[in-house]
Amino acid sequence: MKSVINKHEISFILKEEITNPTYPDFLSDKEVKCVKNFHLSMDEYKVTPLVSLNTLAKKLGVHKIYVKDESYRFGLNAFKALGGTYAIARFLCKKLNIDVKLASFDYFNTPEVKEKIKDMVFATATDGNHGKGVAWAASKLGCKSVVYMPKGSSLTRLKAIQEVGAQAFITNLNYDESVRLVKEKAEKNGWQVIQDTSWEGYEDIPLWITQGYATMADEALEQMHLDGVKRPTHVFLQAGVGASAGSILGYYANVFKDECPIAVIVEPEDAACIYKSALADDGKAHFVTGELNTIMAGLACGEPNPMTWEILRDFAKGYVSCPDYVTARGMRILGNPIGKDEKIISGESGAVGLGLLTLLLEREELKDVKEKLKIDEHSIILCFSTEGDTDPQRYAEIVHDGKYPSTSL
Repeated sequence: MKSVINKHEISFILKEEITNPTYPDFLSDKEVKCVKNFHLSMDEYKVTPLVSLNTLAKKLGVHKIYVKDESYRFGLNAFKALGGTYAIARFLCKKLNIDVKLASFDYFNTPEVKEKIKDMVFATATDGNHGKGVAWAASKLGCKSVVYMPKGSSLTRLKAIQEVGAQAFITNLNYDESVRLVKEKAEKNGWQVIQDTSWEGYEDIPLWITQGYATMADEALEQMHLDGVKRPTHVFLQAGVGASAGSILGYYANVFKDECPIAVIVEPEDAACIYKSALADDGKAHFVTGELNTIMAGLACGEPNPMTWEILRDFAKGYVSCPDYVTARGMRILGNPIGKDEKIISGESGAVGLGLLTLLLEREELKDVKEKLKIDEHSIILCFSTEGDTDPQRYAEIVHDGKYPSTSL
């Protein structure tokens, strides 16, 4: 059973209950700890901040609001390299016939190994952050990378990818079509695709990328424990293909079982493939086609990752399709904190969860949605700001110049 609610141009699907979920073994605590151990072997690895917005939480009437700030990840201003680095490492381990548990990042930089992998070319499609992460990892290993971006991509993001060593191009295709282009080019040229969505015959690398993202979920739990909190009661997770959202939710489902946090999946309205799949209510992934227009470039994906769609299908409570003003609102709130709260620079694809949360807590018209999600004065809410100002001009236009509205009212 589910209910569908439409208010303020925002569409909500709320499930009455979660029944017969399938727990994803590849996101077990044991597997995620192995992933994190690999990341720990990287010189650039540092735990990113978990910011507690205590003043905002008090103002909005909840116990805690935590935001995991991924703008500090590897100096790349976004979380995506967590997946790309681990997937490339796993691929190389398979190629070199070694156990990933015995491999560190430094192992791949030994002269003997570098000679074996020097001619490898890694290819991917991206709006910016994933491609930059793949290019960065490939460059550090002495390998080449080729990156294709969908039409309308930021020239700033293109340049950032090129600066870390990739050949990068903006296509005249949308994101999903760009993925297919990469697949064709790789087959023709002998490149290795590093993509965070799967298709028939291409499952291992997307699975490894998804595992890589779980490091930030594990970090967040450890940081909450240090703050005296056992677990979040709610998580707001933005989704493109759904790999990062599925990674976080799948890991928490394994850790907490029947006490899994109430999860809300948030997407831009013109690229809401997870929402569309939940609306169909047949258990299958459904596609969104067309231009996928949104300022949330990192979420402009029309085809769910089949692997992580099953996690989101089985464990999420809410699915939300929302217009761009919701993320603009979140960016401004995070960038202009109240009281003693810490400032967070959150990009267009990083702030939509926080933006939605504030609307739920402030708008009387959304009170019924808040109640169905069981958000109250005891709630401990976790959001992930998955990128910083990866397009500084766009960030300034939204946060400082007021170019985009932050409310429908």
